[in-house]
Amino acid sequence: MNKQMTSAEAVGHLKDGMTIGFGGWGPRRKPMAIVREILRSDVKDLTVVAFGGPEVGMLCAAGKVKKLIFGFATLDAIPLEPYFRKARQAGTLDVMELDEGLFQWGLKAAAMRVPFLPARAGLATDVLTYNPDLKMVRSPYEDGEELLAMPALYLDYAFVHVNRADRLGNTLVTGVDAYFDHHVVRAAKHAIVSAEVVEEKLELDKETARFNTFERSLVTGVVEARFGAHPTICSPDYGWDMKHLKEYSDGAKDDQGWGVYFEKYVQGGEEKYREQNGGEEHLASIPVPTF
Repeated sequence: MNKQMTSAEAVGHLKDGMTIGFGGWGPRRKPMAIVREILRSDVKDLTVVAFGGPEVGMLCAAGKVKKLIFGFATLDAIPLEPYFRKARQAGTLDVMELDEGLFQWGLKAAAMRVPFLPARAGLATDVLTYNPDLKMVRSPYEDGEELLAMPALYLDYAFVHVNRADRLGNTLVTGVDAYFDHHVVRAAKHAIVSAEVVEEKLELDKETARFNTFERSLVTGVVEARFGAHPTICSPDYGWDMKHLKEYSDGAKDDQGWGVYFEKYVQGGEEKYREQNGGEEHLASIPVPTF
């Protein structure tokens, strides 16, 4: 029942051409320690499914993404993820761009193991123009309504970051928003959870059980990753590191920018990464932004 593993062991399960999904939302609670491990690996030709943040841009910059299925790709205060933008403008990505409703519907369909779900979202919009493979379906009942058939977004692996977990795969998301992580996990054959703290066994009660948003039976592996969401927000533990995100974003203006970033922040591993960003005491002091 001990599901704890290292990030290298978790990423070692990935194979070229797999479809992987990420929890979080833009620059919020992304499993960035896992992303950096993927960047250090040889895996490629991935289909990435995400409400995108820096994980999307970094994987694009590293040439690991064959297809991107997404609702957006943003750093919030920096509206358009810079390396995603470069890849999109260069035409190097196969994309399926969806509105947030259809994206969520595709994850729900996969979670329920049905091939599609009918939706009104997307009708009479450019979602259909730019996704000509999307099909329509007519209600078999008296209404006969014609609806969009959103295909299931099945994932080989899902990666999410949480505040606390235990070795059994129980998790707690104690921030203000759980986002759609439970849908991402349920849409996947396998789910890897990284956590700020991994305990032997969580003791859930009526006050904490609501922070456990998906079942431990869905979790394949648990990785302890202190500051594993940095430079994104992991509320209430720490906020986003805007200094770091600006450095990352500015680098996209230079042809050598990604190589410089990779060597400085990725190549040396997580301990060096924390040191390069001011150390654990500094990281813990980054305030959570108020919106």
